[in-house]
Formats: sequence, C-alpha cells, structure tokens
Amino acid sequence: MDIHRCRFVPYNPQAINALAFSHPPSAELAGRGVPTLRLAVGRANGDIEIWNPLRGAWFQETVLRGGKDRSIEGLTWTLDPPESGPDGSKIPGRLRLFSIGYSTAVTEWDIEQGCPLRHSSGNYGEIWCIAAQPRWRPTKRGKDGKWLPPAEGEYTGQHLAAGCADGSIVILSTADNDVRFLRLMRPSTKRARVLSVTFQDRHTIVAGYADSSIRLFDIRNGQLLRTISLGKGPTGGTKELLVWSVKCLPDGTIVSGDSAGEVRFWDGKNYSLIQRLNCHLADTLDIAVSANGDTVVSGGADQRTVVYRKKAGEKGDKKGRWVEVMHRRYHTHDVKTFAVYETKDISVIVSGGPDASPIVLPLREFGKEHHRKLSSLPQIPQLASSPSSRLVMSFWDREISIWRLFRGPMSLQENLDGQRHRLVGKVLIQGEENITSAMLSSDGKILVVATISSVKVFSVRRRKSDEKGTLRIQKLDIPSTLANDGARVVTVSPDSRWICVVRPNSATYLARIKPASSPQEKSQVLTQLVKLNRATRHARYEKASHGTLGDYEKTIRCAVFSENSKIFAVGDLSGCVDAWSLEKAESKTLAKANAAEDSDEDSDDEDEQPVVEGERWTLTAAESPIPRLRSGVLLLSFRPLNPAGKKLLADGADQDSKVESRLMALTSEHQLVEVDALDGKLSDWSRRNPKAFLPAEFRGVKDRAMGCVWDLNEARERLWLYGTSWLWMFDLNQDFPSPEELSASADTHDDGQESMQAAKKSSSQKRKPVNGDTPSQKQLMQAADNSHSARRWWHTYKYRDILGIVPLNCQATDEESQEHEDGGNLEVAVVERPMWDVELPGRYVRDYE
Repeated sequence: MDIHRCRFVPYNPQAINALAFSHPPSAELAGRGVPTLRLAVGRANGDIEIWNPLRGAWFQETVLRGGKDRSIEGLTWTLDPPESGPDGSKIPGRLRLFSIGYSTAVTEWDIEQGCPLRHSSGNYGEIWCIAAQPRWRPTKRGKDGKWLPPAEGEYTGQHLAAGCADGSIVILSTADNDVRFLRLMRPSTKRARVLSVTFQDRHTIVAGYADSSIRLFDIRNGQLLRTISLGKGPTGGTKELLVWSVKCLPDGTIVSGDSAGEVRFWDGKNYSLIQRLNCHLADTLDIAVSANGDTVVSGGADQRTVVYRKKAGEKGDKKGRWVEVMHRRYHTHDVKTFAVYETKDISVIVSGGPDASPIVLPLREFGKEHHRKLSSLPQIPQLASSPSSRLVMSFWDREISIWRLFRGPMSLQENLDGQRHRLVGKVLIQGEENITSAMLSSDGKILVVATISSVKVFSVRRRKSDEKGTLRIQKLDIPSTLANDGARVVTVSPDSRWICVVRPNSATYLARIKPASSPQEKSQVLTQLVKLNRATRHARYEKASHGTLGDYEKTIRCAVFSENSKIFAVGDLSGCVDAWSLEKAESKTLAKANAAEDSDEDSDDEDEQPVVEGERWTLTAAESPIPRLRSGVLLLSFRPLNPAGKKLLADGADQDSKVESRLMALTSEHQLVEVDALDGKLSDWSRRNPKAFLPAEFRGVKDRAMGCVWDLNEARERLWLYGTSWLWMFDLNQDFPSPEELSASADTHDDGQESMQAAKKSSSQKRKPVNGDTPSQKQLMQAADNSHSARRWWHTYKYRDILGIVPLNCQATDEESQEHEDGGNLEVAVVERPMWDVELPGRYVRDYE
C-alpha cells in the first residue's frame, strides 16, 4: 500500500467551553455507571458532542451541529420525574439537555433529532452561567424508617437557574415537557455580572458575582439570604475579584474560585471563611468536587489542575484542614471546565479548555491511575475521495474544499511549482447552520451536502481549457421532498445512480440520479423518493432511576453501499444493522408490479416498495433480521470483490451480488463481525474468528476506530482500520489464532516483532519529507511484506492525529497490475491534523517554568 501523508487539509479543532455528565456523581450507586450515562462536550463553534463512556472505551456517538457565531458556554442535563404506567409500573422520566451561549436564551436540544427543540428567553441580560436543581430524593421518617413521599404540590423535577450579565438570576421550570419562566431574583445593589451559579440544596442557590461577592437566594420566594464579600483584589490588580466558579460539598460547605487564583472554603451555615489556598498563578476558572466531598479539584488559566484533600485535624480540633495534594499540567492552555462522575467502582473527572482535547482523569485514585486524552478531531471522518479523479473532499463548519493530489513521485520538470496537491474547488454553504454530512461521488461528478434543515446537490465538472484543473461546481435543482428536512448522514452509491439521505429522525430515503446524456447537460435527480423501512425489533428499557433517552439509540450512525451498488446497509447506536437489495421489478409478476404503481392506497405488504426506473429496493432477510450486535455500530463496509474472484464470475450478475453481500461491521467495543447482508447470517469468516480470537493488542486499543480501507489483489485480502492515532491491518485470507495457538507460538511472535521493527527502522532512514507532504512510503510497506509475507496482522502508531484516510486509486485489475511495477498496489492519502499545526490563542501565563 502506497501512503501519502497530507497536512494541508484545514480543520481547526474548537475550544471546549462546557462539559456535563447526564447523571450526577453518586458514591452509593453500585456498579460502573448507568447504561444511559452520556457526556456532553460543548465547543466554541456551537457543536455539542455526545460521548458514551462505555466502561472506559469513550465512544463519540453523535454531534449536534451548531452554526455561525454560535458558541456553547454552558451545559446541563435534567431528568424528568418518572410517570406511572398503565399497569402501575414506573416509566422512567426523560433525560433533557440544555445549553447557553452569548445570548439571552436557554436552548433545549432534541438529541434524537440532533437539533434544537426549543428556546426560552426573556427581558433579562445575557446569560453567563446555568445550573440544574439537584434531583429530588425521598427522605426516611425517623420513627418507622419509611420513605416519605413528596409534599403536596411539590415539584419533583429539576428547575434551571441561569445567571445573567445584569446581575439577575432567572429560575426556569422544566415541568410539563416545557421550559417556562418561573421567577427572577436580583440583588438591590449594583448590577454586577453573575459569573457562576450552583445549588446548595434543592431550595438554595449560591451565585458568584463580578463584584467580589457570593450571594445566596431562596428560589421558593426569591429572598436574598446572605451576601458574602471576598474583599479587595491583589495589589496591582483590579479592585474587585471575579468569582469564576462556586461549588458546594455534600455538607453544605461552599467552595469558590476567583480571579486572584485562590480557592476559598466557606462554612455552609454561618457563611464564614474557613480557609483560603493560593495554588494558581492566574485566575481559578473552575472547581469540581467529589461525590463524598473529600476531594476538590481546581483548574486555572496557568494550565494547572490542582487536587486538594481534607486532612484530619489534630487532637481537640474537630475541623480538618484542606491541603494541596499535587498539581499537574495536562493541558497546554487554560483549564476552563470540569465534569465529574462517580459510583462505587469508578471515579473520573473530565477537563477541557482552548486546546480542544478532553482529558479524563482519575478522581478517587488521583496520582495512582493513568490519565487519558480523548481526540479533538471528529470521530466520523469529514473526508471523501474520488479515486478515479484523484480528488479529496473535506468539510468544516460551512465550508467545503476539494483538492487534487498529483501522482508521485514527481520531478520538478513535470510540476513547475513542486506541489503535490492543489486546491481545485471550494463551496461556501449559505445560511447559519454547520454542515452535518457531505459526500463526493466516486467518479467525482456529484457532491451532496447536508445541514440539519436542508440538502443540496452539486454538479462537479472540470473547466474547459484550464491547465490548473480548477473545478466548476454548480448547484442542481432537486425536488423539495429531498431538499427540505435536512439530513444527518448522506452518501452516494459507487455507480453514482443513487443518493441516500438519513433524516435527523433517522428515517432513510433514496433518490435516483439520472446521469447527463452529454457533457454540456447536468445530471437530474428524480422527484420520487424511496423510503426504506427498517426491520421491527424490541426496544430496550431502562430502570426508572436511570432515565430514558427515548429513541436516541436508534440514531443511524453509518450508511454504506456495496461495490456494485446493488445492496445498501445502515447501522445505529443500539447495534442494529439493516440491509436492502436492489432488484428488477420484472422479477415479480407483471400484474403485481403494475398494481403497485397504479394503486394510490397504502399496501400492507412492506415489500411493496415503489418502482423507480424498473427497479425496486427490498429489505433483505425480512423474516430473520441481522442479529443485534452487542454495542453500537462504529462503521460498516462491504467486502469488495477480489480481482482474482472477478475472473470466475463471468457467468452472471447473481453470483456477483452473492459474493459482494459480505458486510463487515465493527462495533464500539471493537468486535469485528461479518454478516451476509442477503440472508442475515454470519459469514464463514466470522464464524471462524469470534471476538475472543482477535489480537489482544487490538482489543486493548483505547481510541475507537474511525474508518477502514480495503486492499485486495490476487495475493492478499487486507482490511486496514484506523483511529486518530493508529493504523491496523488484518489479512482476511488467514484466520486469527486461537488463544491456545497464540500462547504456544508466543516466542515466535516476539521474534517477528523484532524483525518488523528492524525493517521499519531501515525503511524510515531512507525516507525524506518534502514540503510537509511526504512521498510514497512503499519502502515501508514492502519491508513489512518481505519480512513477514504471511503476516496475519500488523499495526503502527507512527502517524500523528489522523483526520481520515481515503483511497486515491481504484484497485487495479489483473491486466492493469501487470503493466505497473507496483502490482496494483492501493494508494491512499493519510490526512493528519496534529495540534501543533493549529493556531491556538495565547497563554495567560507563559513563563511559568
């Protein structure tokens, strides 16, 4: 495989401004967390990423797209009260996500649709901070130990508190599946900004202001309970301190972080100062507390993450003292925000800031366990390629760029400016919404772009008499049924005859493309859409205490066509995979086909899909659907037909379709499963290679896979998988060794690793980078092939942060491979985006060393 390393594709990871777990930390909860636990990550471009901690695997499930001049400055989740079902059982309440960002509105998000659900704004200032009321918990009666029900008329849901720039605090009610104004509280003094807000209990709010004060309010009547003064700022600085963060320990103790770099502890009853610690060289921006209140963590503009623990007091001293345990610099810039989740078995804190990468830290075992850095790059690659035209398409926010990569190695005489790539097309999408998905057809002639509210299709052609190869990109007129409603996933079939759009609600539609009859004409998109109905499956139910995410698990994450465009498949976050096959309508009785076309009545038969150009899509394995996988679907890919096998298939297309129906699926738990998409059963390869046979190194990979590339010729059948930091090859012509076989050949395997490292080292010494875009790395791959021609797998961590990998040439046929010295090698572009190439804002504290 020939590899081009590319770093010219623009993608700027956005700063993390807010983090929030869907469930509060609980020291009493057994196990490793509830199944509906999610982490929301809010970024500076308005995007909200939803991550599933997945028992340490950290799987980015979806991204709720933002738009122009939008920013997420605060996030919080609420849980609606459970409802009584018809049989007396408790139906869990819904988990709801809210955000704020440089406006007077609080936005509720529909995570099933991936778009805002409603906005709540009023006649008050810009909202700077938000917090959710603690969940209602029953209390025990003293005499008989029974649990007390809520008082009459007491709301058991969670109100929202929003702090504004005019000094007011707004209480919003989340009752009745709505967000309504409930009460406004404002101190009678000057209007200082509310910078932070939290709840001491269900009825008491603690707010940090920009005028060196902390104020407490009773939300039931809006009464100001107490004003706590922090005094003047440090000498030489501003007179008034900014209270950037306030948090409360379980015993009511208030912890504050301010612009003097101090962390202060205040008594929760008489509000006197207990202790102050100055452990930061600049502003303390956020504070996090553990579930049992024995650990406090602070983050500041000096890049420090500082951990404090309570030390038991000496004899006669009932109160202990807080001491700094240690500090580390996990971030290269400000530590702006924290989120904490704890149970009896796990205890983690996630931090984020302008350097765009979430850092997962141990909380209870701080200093004893390793930290983990999550990727700042999108986990669904925002790249596509047209191998026949050597085009690479990338999108970012509302901008699409198309590049042409020249064949290499090239001499300077062939290419006067010495460049190996050139920007040949750019599209700026009108409107304010960010792009959710985009796809370039494999022939490079069709470009499909989607936002959450619209779909656009473009014709891509090369300009006449343009030596630089600049593209002419024109918008096509498409039916309103396709253009409206938007999409979360779009793709184009390899033969460029079908466009697939997965709507925000995961409804899947196909539109037929009629190719242009002459170079002067444009392609046409037919008005009739084909809706693909998925197989019905039983839904999973959570406990009432867990809360429900509704149909969020049915969100389709990936959609893929087979190589011959005859089969189409989708996979969702619950692990369900569905496939449809394209059949000629004449294969059924003519009378039945005519009846399906002429009848206006809905047919009860789900197989009666509309006929488009004499063809019909039907659900495969309708009687016995493809079994649900154990976890969400990371990626799907049909195994292409091996060039050696194409010789044997001159008899007919049916056999071709049968061979191409092998669908490879990789789950979020890195389980590799191959099914026959036509009959819904496991393939022979998958039966011989269960998850227990996968290499231990692959099962131990932390970062989840992002995509795959196939490398096929007569001698090999390889699947290349990649994540943000790794590249892995599996030879599917060979089965994985069983655990017994692996232990028996452990010594041989160790010797093989040493030879591989030697081959890799000798090859890397010969390679020289050119203009930041290294030439073909055929030497490295050939060294790997020569050292272990029958190697079952191979992997490397030598690449920097990978944005995506796309093929640059079509797999050569047997006749073509004989004409080339490379034997029909696959050629790919590895697009890297390391953080040191990204322009980040300046640091507040530079010379801390």
